[in-house]
Amino acid sequence: MLFEDSHPSHVLKNKNILLGLTGSIAAYKSADLVSKLVQAGADVHVIMTESATKFITPLTLKTLSKNPVSIDLWEEESDWHPGHVELADKCDLFVIAPATANTLAQFAHGNAESLLSSVYLVNRSTVLIAPAMNGKMWDHPATVANKKTLIERGHLFIEPVDGMLACGYEGCGKLAPVDHIFKAILTQF
Repeated sequence: MLFEDSHPSHVLKNKNILLGLTGSIAAYKSADLVSKLVQAGADVHVIMTESATKFITPLTLKTLSKNPVSIDLWEEESDWHPGHVELADKCDLFVIAPATANTLAQFAHGNAESLLSSVYLVNRSTVLIAPAMNGKMWDHPATVANKKTLIERGHLFIEPVDGMLACGYEGCGKLAPVDHIFKAILTQF
C-alpha cells in the first residue's frame, strides 16, 4: 500500500492542494479527506460552493485544514491581488471532491458563476475530479458529454462507485471512498 510504505507525515510535505467542495450530500466526507491530507503534510486550502455549506460547515474544514475556507468571490479580504487567482497560482493539485453535475457543466462550459468555477478557469495545475450524484444524472448525455470535454482537457476522474445513493436509488453515483481519493492524490506526486 502506497501510504503505509511511506512516512505519513512527510508524503505531501510542501505540496499545496486546493480542494473544491460542491453541493452534494457526500461533502461531509471531505472532512476525512482534509484530515488525511494535512496529516500527510499537505497545505490544504478549501473552496466551497454556497450549496456545499448546506452539507458541512466551513468551520469544520477551516479547523481541519488550519487555513481559511473560501466561499464567496465577492468577499475576498486579501490585499490588491485577487485572492482566487492567488489560490490557483499557488496550488500543486486542484481536487474537486465531491463534484456535482452542475459543477462539471460549469467547468466544461467555462462558466465563472462561483468562486470555485472562477478559480478553475485561472488554474493551470492538474485537476482531479471525484463526482458524486444521482446515477441518472451521472448517466445523462449532458453529464457524459461534459465529462468527455474535461477528460479531453487532460483532467483526471476518480469514478463514482455503485451503491445505495442518498436519493434512495441504488446505482453508480456514490463518491469514491476517501482512501481511494487520497491514494489518487498521492499518485500525482
